[in-house]
Amino acid sequence: MRELKELFDNNKQWAEQTREQDPQFFEKLAEQQAPPYLWIGCADSRVPANQIVGLDPGEVFVHRNVANVVSHTDFNCLSVVQYAVEVLKVQHIIVCGHYGCGGVAGALSDAPLGLIDNWLRHIKDVYETSKLTEGESGEMDVNTLCELNVAAQVRNVCHTTIVQDAWRRGQTLSVHGWIYSLADGILKDLDLCISNPDQLAEIYRMGG
Repeated sequence: MRELKELFDNNKQWAEQTREQDPQFFEKLAEQQAPPYLWIGCADSRVPANQIVGLDPGEVFVHRNVANVVSHTDFNCLSVVQYAVEVLKVQHIIVCGHYGCGGVAGALSDAPLGLIDNWLRHIKDVYETSKLTEGESGEMDVNTLCELNVAAQVRNVCHTTIVQDAWRRGQTLSVHGWIYSLADGILKDLDLCISNPDQLAEIYRMGG
């Protein structure tokens, strides 16, 4: 414990303060995990899920990666979604990006970044698809692509067999698209909420 001692000291202080506020907090927390929300967000250290929405540990199930991407070949992300939906029975999946995202900025750049360039291809696809479908001209700014990326990842969540199976079972489940501003700490609802397959393009709807 000689290394990073300050972090252990911080932890001890936090645990003591938490017990002072609620003597049974940790006992109750250890008994069960039943969060109503799954948060899929960016790994950026400035975007802590629980703090942003003012919720305690145990109230939000969290998955984070660079630029809040939901890829159909990422079994880490899909496993989190499956556990959240089928075991924890969350009712809301929130995909939350943030303005000024370094991953999104990296996707707009042609500078080589290494291994992560393969991951950022997903965001480049969002950019290219948007340019083709919306007929945008000129250069797209980072914050616009941050919003478009959130919208694309919301759809990716809804296209998974996990979410579609839940809807077929009649499970209540909504997928939301939000974005966070580092400048003022405020969340913005992108007015994107999908609660059933009828809101998806027909090609993505699973029958049965």
